[in-house]
Amino acid sequence: MLALGGPGNLQQTTSYKVVLPFYVYAGISFIVGTIMLLLHTDVIQSHYFNPFTLAITHVMALGWGLMIIFGASHQLVPVLIEGKLDSNSLAYATFLFAGIGIPFIVAGFYGFNLGWMIQTGAVLVNIGVLCYLANILTSAFKSGKHDVHSWFVVTAALWLFATTFLGLLLVLNFTKPLLPSDSVAYLTIHAHLGIVGWFLLLVIGVASRLIPMFLISKYTNNKSLWWIYVLINSSLISFLFFKLFNLDSYFYYISMIMALAAILLFTRHIKRAHKVRIRKNVDEQMKISLLSVLQMLLPFVVLIAVLFLLPTEKNNIILLYGFCIFFGWLTAIILGMTFKTLPFIIWNRTYHKKAHAGKTPAPKELFNPRIYNAMAIIYVVGFVIFIVGIVLINNVLLKTGAIALLITALLYVFNTTIALTHKPKKI
Repeated sequence: MLALGGPGNLQQTTSYKVVLPFYVYAGISFIVGTIMLLLHTDVIQSHYFNPFTLAITHVMALGWGLMIIFGASHQLVPVLIEGKLDSNSLAYATFLFAGIGIPFIVAGFYGFNLGWMIQTGAVLVNIGVLCYLANILTSAFKSGKHDVHSWFVVTAALWLFATTFLGLLLVLNFTKPLLPSDSVAYLTIHAHLGIVGWFLLLVIGVASRLIPMFLISKYTNNKSLWWIYVLINSSLISFLFFKLFNLDSYFYYISMIMALAAILLFTRHIKRAHKVRIRKNVDEQMKISLLSVLQMLLPFVVLIAVLFLLPTEKNNIILLYGFCIFFGWLTAIILGMTFKTLPFIIWNRTYHKKAHAGKTPAPKELFNPRIYNAMAIIYVVGFVIFIVGIVLINNVLLKTGAIALLITALLYVFNTTIALTHKPKKI
């Protein structure tokens, strides 16, 4: 199997049989998450610890975000570490355990069954994450390539296990006290371990390599990337310290400033790569990915509102924070990068042994660009409308935005299906 970089300039990496099941699973989860959002728009008037909010959050975080990043990283980590994935068997095990465990967790929260169902799911997901972590660590170690991108990936995998293991402790703590306080007291720690330690660190580590690659830009600045790496990890560690020792909420500004500085440095990194790019025409997939970089700033605006501008806690603003993360920058970068990575995977599966025999279709021809453009427009419109609906607590706007996001998910799955079912053309 061949890696990204263009049909004529590729390197050895992971089999498509390992990667594609994650994409399929994630697409189905995206539809499920948007349907649940449409059915339960009234959650914005409820406390964030309620069955429907927890179920939507976990189907988006685990089924959508985690699974597609698992799939993409099994394909892309070999590119980042300039080696190969150590074990396909561990990758299959990751899919099996996580894929079975996630519905148990989502169903457990949805029905508020905090006993055996959600506990079984949490155990299975942790086993899947351990398989992934072992695969990443051994792959990175055996490659001998220990540059900044490898450190982003390995550290993110460690934070991911910390996230899911704490999640397991929290669900066990519901029925049998294991922790000093009730589980709700640790939810913000659990959430930010995943958001900052896993999603943010990994997305920046991978995007800082892939976006310049797809722009055909030779720009690189490892010193800046090391600063970003240190700032993100310092932000998370300081937040954990302040939270565990129950310090005043104003201390959180220290953590927030470090994370914001990291994102601004990353934004500058991408802007400079964009400025010196060789490929002057930026395609729609890259535009959505670049939009996701800007969307990273939205949660900070909401955090400032929660910590400083609002004298009392408002549930709709807190939920806006989560919405901007899971339906905002995370979804945007997935929508963009799926149609940069998936077509290469399908092309490699179908044509890499035939490329020498004659003209083959370009990877971008393996999906429908008109459907993609419609999906991108509807996504942006739905995202904005839903945000306005949250702020105004207007159910009509919330339903309208949720319908648009559901249509986005349906178009996404339809277009990925076109790519996945592509049949080889005679050459």
